Amino acid sequence: MTELTLKINGEDVTADVEPRLSLADFVRDHRRLTGTHLGCEHGVCGACTVLMNGEPVRSCITFAVAADGTEITTIEGFDDDDPMTMLRQAFHENHALQCGYCTPGMLVAARDIVTRLPDADEDRVRLELAGNLCRCTGYVGIVNAILSVIEKRQA
Repeated sequence: MTELTLKINGEDVTADVEPRLSLADFVRDHRRLTGTHLGCEHGVCGACTVLMNGEPVRSCITFAVAADGTEITTIEGFDDDDPMTMLRQAFHENHALQCGYCTPGMLVAARDIVTRLPDADEDRVRLELAGNLCRCTGYVGIVNAILSVIEKRQA
C-alpha cells in the first residue's frame, strides 16, 4: 500500500492505496464520486476525464499514486463554477445530450476548451474534442453548445 494525499473537489483526502489502482477507480470506488464514468479503460473514449491541477487527464490510465499532491476536480466539483453552469445550460438548449454516458467527461473537456481557448472556432473545438467519444449525438449539438458558451463569454 502507498499513502496518497491530494485534494478532490476542494476536500483534503489521505488514503492508503494499491500502487496499481487507477485514479478513476479511486474516485469512484473509494470516494463514491460516480459521475466520473469508465468507458474503454484505455484512455481513448474520454468518459473518465477529470481535471488534475486544472488540466484534463484520463483518470482510467492515471494511477492514483501519480495524483499524490495534486488537486483533482471531478464533474461533481463544478457546482459553483460559472463556465460549467453555462455549459450545462447550453448542452440542454442545444440538445447535446442523449444517453449521457459521455457527458461528464465531455463537460470537463468542454470547460477546458472555453476557459483555455476563448477564441476557438468550430474547427478548433472539434479538434479539442477528438479525445472524447460520443456514440449518440453526432457532436453537432455538443459543438454548438461549446461555441455558444464561447460567444457568450466573449460578449
